[in-house]
Amino acid sequence: MKFKCSVIINCPIKKVVQLFKNPHYLKEYQDGFIRKELITGIEGEANAVSKMFYQHGKKEMLITETIIVNSLPEEFIGSYHHKHMDNTMKCNFIRISENQTQYTTEIDYTAFRGFLSKLMAFLFPRLFKRQVQKWLDNFKEFAEKENI
Repeated sequence: MKFKCSVIINCPIKKVVQLFKNPHYLKEYQDGFIRKELITGIEGEANAVSKMFYQHGKKEMLITETIIVNSLPEEFIGSYHHKHMDNTMKCNFIRISENQTQYTTEIDYTAFRGFLSKLMAFLFPRLFKRQVQKWLDNFKEFAEKENI
């Protein structure tokens, strides 16, 4: 399953990228985000591996992130592993004007494991896209109000 989401942010590209690349801000726009822990490598650089923890209902969910490419603002590519699924995320930031930036992300789910995950992906693929778009919209709202 592969899809794209996009949003126009009324902020300069430099500010948008600063906010995006700082893991401290993930809790501001990703529902349930708890913390990110570096396992190996240099934070934010290619080949860095981190554990990302989310609250999902009453359970804590663990996702392992491996950064593949970080040449921001042009491109960020990460690989994400969860016990039930794997995906890659490619993010691009394009300067529209001095105070507008387009943020586009392309998600490619490469594996689903377990009956329920496969069923959800088959029956409700729009739920996955809707969640990603929600996080982009949340990021837009956060970026436009954040003073840095």
